[in-house]
Amino acid sequence: MRKISIFGATGSIGQSTIDLIKRAPQAYEVVALTGGRNIAQLARDAIDLRADLAVTAFEDQLPALRAALAGSEVEAAAGQAALIEAATRPADWIMSAIVGVAGLAPGLKALEQGTTLALANKESLVCAGALLLDTAKRHGARLLPVDSEHSAVFQGLVGEEISAVERIVITASGGAFRDWPLADLQQATLAQASSHPNWDMGQRITIDSASMFNKALEVIETREYFGVEPDQIEVLVHPESLVHALVGFRDGALMAHLGAPDMRHAIGYALHWPERRDLPVARLDLASIGQLNFHQPDLARYPALAQARDVMQRRGLMGAVFNAAKERALDHFIAGAIRFTDMAEITARVLDQIETQSGLIESAMTLDNVTQIDHIARKAADVAAAQSIG
Repeated sequence: MRKISIFGATGSIGQSTIDLIKRAPQAYEVVALTGGRNIAQLARDAIDLRADLAVTAFEDQLPALRAALAGSEVEAAAGQAALIEAATRPADWIMSAIVGVAGLAPGLKALEQGTTLALANKESLVCAGALLLDTAKRHGARLLPVDSEHSAVFQGLVGEEISAVERIVITASGGAFRDWPLADLQQATLAQASSHPNWDMGQRITIDSASMFNKALEVIETREYFGVEPDQIEVLVHPESLVHALVGFRDGALMAHLGAPDMRHAIGYALHWPERRDLPVARLDLASIGQLNFHQPDLARYPALAQARDVMQRRGLMGAVFNAAKERALDHFIAGAIRFTDMAEITARVLDQIETQSGLIESAMTLDNVTQIDHIARKAADVAAAQSIG
């Protein structure tokens, strides 16, 4: 039996992973499941999968978790230290699906045990790609991409040399507002931004899809993971969300990865890698689909894409600054304090402000420095949000 852990078990990626695990429970021994405030779901899955440990990120939720696990043999724990400890428990395969920079420290700790880390936490690579990849290399660990786009690129490169790659094209649905008049975006509501046309995802990533901040992070993630130059990375709006990415080679050939919009494709590939196994996902009927559409993204509609290019040029710790500012701007939008279009304005202000603070972004890429600049950028984003309100 393979020993596995799932970090972020109660989110959409975690739940899709658990769905696959439950279809072949005899093949896996579950070491740890972690989650947030959805204690009922976390406890139910931990009991069903006979996990050794269940961890909530919030210490005030520990009594509720213990109560929900009463009568089972599942150990309960809470807080950041407990997450880190869970990542040190021996496992053959670990899913990293904690949302945001909070997933970085457990991911690094997991890599230090030389395991296979299935990375759905794009923020880790955006904030500290070099640190993550170096840690994997030093400890003989393997990092497998789980974002659908990066899994598609990874699969397109099987048997190929990265030196033969001319370009990488990642696709975007365009989100909830892809067909809206540009002038209407300022009035977009939280409910409207939280409804994705193709995917069933959590609220935060659905809003990030509407603003295309998620795609901006994925552009940076592509550079970090595959080591290509920024000008080799392209984004195309593809409303059907059936082509997840394309790899273009120097002989002019393009290899495309197609599949139904179901994250179990990428999760299952990482779970079973290097094998391919049956997955309970829809099979495409191309004749009934009839056509696939692509067009260039409008940077006036999606300014986050241009900001990602800027971040890659500035290098250093600017990825961590960008992610922190984006996360806090999103917090303020969800709270109803700012408009949808204010989010990109806030991140732009924070990027410019912190770049002028000598030495900050050139600091060595360590967990402590990433954590410090994340804190600074969040405070700067809060100030920028207050100015937007004013």
